[in-house]
Amino acid sequence: MELAAAISKALGREVVASSEHRVSGGSINQCSGFETVSGPIFVKHGAADSLPIFQAEAAGLAELASAHALRIPNVLSVSVAGETAFLVLEWIDLKPANSRSEQLLGERLALQHRTTRDRFGWDRDNTIGSTPQSNRSCAEWTGFLREQRLLPQLEMAKENGAGKDVIDRGHQLCERLHTFFDGYRPVPSLLHGDLWGGNWGADASGEPVLFDPAVYFGDREADLAMTRLFGGFGAAFYAAYQSAWPLADGADVRVTLYNLYHVLNHFNLFGGGYSRQAQGMIQRLLAETKH
Repeated sequence: MELAAAISKALGREVVASSEHRVSGGSINQCSGFETVSGPIFVKHGAADSLPIFQAEAAGLAELASAHALRIPNVLSVSVAGETAFLVLEWIDLKPANSRSEQLLGERLALQHRTTRDRFGWDRDNTIGSTPQSNRSCAEWTGFLREQRLLPQLEMAKENGAGKDVIDRGHQLCERLHTFFDGYRPVPSLLHGDLWGGNWGADASGEPVLFDPAVYFGDREADLAMTRLFGGFGAAFYAAYQSAWPLADGADVRVTLYNLYHVLNHFNLFGGGYSRQAQGMIQRLLAETKH
């Protein structure tokens, strides 16, 4: 079935097929905008077997929206027609962020992180990029970080040809995770999970908007750490977050620990110099365990 017709059927309103235009930003699935009789919509679409990924993304957006902290795109439909799966979201015109937008993002992200549960993980698995991400429930954070995050990435890295300096020392690091949490016991906070600069923006009124999540409940520092991995967040963001909910001692060291997960994932997705970057991070972290 033609995509526009399938979306029309799912939404119960006419979607103008000739209005389709590609939207930049998606490296895994295709993204398009369409006009409808009720205004524009955003559509992420891919092969039919993408449906579970889109369903998990829709559930993640709903989880974030339930915190009533930040603007999250409304999910209009998630479905499959023939060989195509699609996720339909409200269209939000994104504008360049300013310092006020960044301040609001910091304040409201801290508010989102105040949404907590008793255990780490989430009700369902999802993906980080195109990599499966297990969110199996765990009462203890270091166990979750080891078993559901670092060890699966190290196993994939081994299969993808990473050297012993990454694999063997990575396993040594996993055995010493407790040393980074002496005197610090994180609570299971609601995380975006993939908070790099490309996954947020500001709407026409300057309100910050989050999208493309990889939701789970974990240490709030993991979200903050990723904001430092690729840039895209200014001083106003960090000052506002710190004012709303100051970080604990040792957070600067744990930035590297949490970002190791994402660097390993980038190696597993893209190869290249991410292996050397991961190796350097592991060496620095192991040196911290000897202090």
